[in-house]
Order: sequence, then structure tokens, then C-alpha cells
Amino acid sequence: MSKSKSQRELEQLVEPFRVTNGKKFRLADVKTDDTGGIDSKDEGKERLAQSVDRLCDLQKKLYAQNQWSLLAIFQGMDAAGKDGAIAHVMSGINPEGCEVHSFKAPSVEELDHDFLWRTSVRLPARGRIGIFNRSYYEEVLVVRVHPEILAGQKLPPRGKNGDSIWKERFESINALERHLERNGTAVVKFFLHLSKKEQKARFLERLEEPDRRWKFSMGDVEERGHWSEYMAAYEDMIRHTSSEHAPWYVIPADNKWFARLAVSGGILERIRGLGLEYPKIEGAAQRELARVRRGLLGEKAARRRVTASRRGA
Repeated sequence: MSKSKSQRELEQLVEPFRVTNGKKFRLADVKTDDTGGIDSKDEGKERLAQSVDRLCDLQKKLYAQNQWSLLAIFQGMDAAGKDGAIAHVMSGINPEGCEVHSFKAPSVEELDHDFLWRTSVRLPARGRIGIFNRSYYEEVLVVRVHPEILAGQKLPPRGKNGDSIWKERFESINALERHLERNGTAVVKFFLHLSKKEQKARFLERLEEPDRRWKFSMGDVEERGHWSEYMAAYEDMIRHTSSEHAPWYVIPADNKWFARLAVSGGILERIRGLGLEYPKIEGAAQRELARVRRGLLGEKAARRRVTASRRGA
């Protein structure tokens, strides 16, 4: 199968999960076990390998052109598979051109700044890919589910105006993402949509396998008790922050192999739309390269002459 054909098929596969206008979005409309019509796990893995190769090619162009950067944001409940998706999808990327940042509870220094500060200082430079494992969206998710956290954010009185704070934060996030896109950072966002049943199975797996127990946290179980509140917060977040320039992909995550394939499709779709090309060498620069080439070829000819004269001696 040609690259262009496989690319089109992958983009068609992920298109139903792309949200650019969230006004009528309902989380319940996305089945967590959907596999996009792919029945074979082996086929999914094979197509992911093709996608990783394609992403590697595009990253080279992104780096060479040095005009755009890509920011991929991952959100989801605990055990949704964010780490695995990042590891598998980005496995073919040159590490020099990609940085991953995981955001947990804010530090004292971070709390002394606005809620967008700590992520803003980690944005990718031109030509590079940045991965946020959780992000500024935590401020309309975990903080919304646990409003007592706001008390530690040292906000002025007008910054704590009940439910209006979430609307204001959505506005700030939308403004930031528009600003980023206008200045050369393309944003793409993934919510890994996991069922509560599958989360339970993954928690039990972590407990039963010694090499996975380190990933288990009692805090994860406590947050599970707020499942309905989190789902409402995610749905509202997607409704208010989906756009053409910074789309959300709501990825069915009960099957890890499909979630990884779908994430790769979303990244490829976003980065391919940037029209990346290798820089063209023209004019004076091209003439200079021709001069250098002649000089290098001349070195080779000179070495041959020296070698021939030594043999004659």
C-alpha cells in the first residue's frame, strides 16, 4: 500500500473522533471500545508501524523548515494509556527534536504565577515537537472537581467568582491556543476516553503484576470515586475549547492498540496540514554550494595525483 493511500485511510479512520465545534458534543456518543472497523489487533499494530515511519519523515521536514512547532496535549483519567500512547506513537522520532513534559501538582513557584505560566515555559521551539502529558487543562478538570484547590492559588477575589471562573479559564485557554497557532505552534489535543470498567481492570492488573505495581497510587482510586464529576468536566471542557486550529480528538481508549493508532492518525493529520517542505537552496546559496562541491571534488583529484606520483617514484 502506498504511503499516500495509507495516510488517507488513517485520516478517514480518525475523522469521526475529531471535534472542532463542541457546541453539541456529547461524551456518551463516543464508544470507549470503538476500533474504527478494524477487527485485528495485528492489523492495527502494522498500520501503526507505517504511521510511525510517516511521522518520522514529517518530523525531519518540520526540523529542517524551522518555521512551525507542534504541541500535542494528552488528557485522560488514570490508566487511560497516555504514557503508552506517547511511547509507541513517538517511537520513531529523533529524540533531539522532541520533548515530553508531565505536569503534576503545581510547585510553590508555579502557584506564584498565573495558571498558564508553568506550561508556557515548556512550549516547543520552532522545528520541534512538544508533548504535554496533562497540561493547563488540569485547571478546568481536577481543580473543578476539587474546588478547594483554588484556595491555594492565591487568586484575587474577582478570580473566584463561582462557576464564572471556568468560563473565564476557557476563554484564556482559547486565546492562548489562537495565539500559538498565529505564531507558528500548531496544537492538537487528545482525550483518551476510557470506560470505568476498563480502568478497574487496569488497576487490578497493576496490583497483580510486580513490574507494574509502581504505577499504582491510592490517589488514583480516590479520584475514581469522582468519575461522574470528571466526565462532566471533560465534556464541558471539550465543548468550550474545540476549534479548527486546536482540535480535540476524543479517542476510544479501551483497546490500547487502537488508541495508539488513532493518536498517530490525529498527529499526522495535524502536521500534514502545515505544508512542510525541505528548504529550497537557490540563488547565491546554491552557487556557493556548487563552489564547495567543486572544491571537494578537487581534493579527491589532488589525492589521486599525489598517490600516482608516489607510485611512480
